[in-house]
Amino acid sequence: MWRSRTNRDRKTVVCLACGTSVLRGEAREYDKEGDRWNRQGKEFEHLCKECYRELCHQPRAELESLILGIEEDTLSQEEFLKRYFDAVEERYSQTEETERER
Repeated sequence: MWRSRTNRDRKTVVCLACGTSVLRGEAREYDKEGDRWNRQGKEFEHLCKECYRELCHQPRAELESLILGIEEDTLSQEEFLKRYFDAVEERYSQTEETERER
């Protein structure tokens, strides 16, 4: 016989943004790949509802590869941000200029 679903969300999870423990049913799943519907082989992190509302919900299809392309263990935050800004400007400024020319 199947168990009741009422106990299913009694598990607590920790919000990855603020560290608060919340009931699983009161949390939102976070998938760094931005595809929470493709569930096979994934373990999700969680956000409390307040932190989830503060997220930018814009597509981020190329973000992971962009960050991995500039990331190094010994980078200072300042150097990482400089490289990130330069990479975004290089990758997307050409696209914006082309669209403006049309």
